[in-house]
Amino acid sequence: MTTPKIIAIYGSPRRNGNTATLLQKAVEGARDGGAEVEEIVLRDLKMSPCLEIYGCKNAGECQLKDDFQTARNQILASQGLMLASPVFFYTVSAHTKILMDRFQSLWVKKYWIDETRKGQPNTQRKGLFIAVGATKGKKLFDGILLSLKYFFDVIDMELWKALLYRGLDFEGDVLKFPEYVDEAYEAGKEFANAIKIEPNE
Repeated sequence: MTTPKIIAIYGSPRRNGNTATLLQKAVEGARDGGAEVEEIVLRDLKMSPCLEIYGCKNAGECQLKDDFQTARNQILASQGLMLASPVFFYTVSAHTKILMDRFQSLWVKKYWIDETRKGQPNTQRKGLFIAVGATKGKKLFDGILLSLKYFFDVIDMELWKALLYRGLDFEGDVLKFPEYVDEAYEAGKEFANAIKIEPNE
């Protein structure tokens, strides 16, 4: 059995916010579960938003050259993706949305150039999503999960599990709920086992 490789992406503008704390515990759990985990903090990257110039229409390669290419290659080479973002206006943070939007180049390659049929994800590659919102509204995560669904489709992943937490706003709020932290750790550990691949697969 090969060691599964996971990319963990911190999408919050805060380094020590609630989503970061939960993702750190999930990373710890995944490593304890035998996975190799690389961490990416989006706020540290120099990455332009998509400028919709469609320079990608010829080869499916984004023409904007910055840190996106490195992050993209890491994500596409992984068996698993852990993504964590707070909820901003019912979707992901700006840092996370920039990353997602830049994958438009891969959408172009997949569906325009390669003419891949929709609805055929590579289910060997899986994603764990962590989201934290300040309010307690019933539809708090509807928008963010819809965005995530189509992002995962482009990168050929299925959403393995989503950890969604309401009523957390200020830095450190999650520490008032140790059960959330424990759940993130256990989810990370289970995630590592869920993406382990046998050598003959």
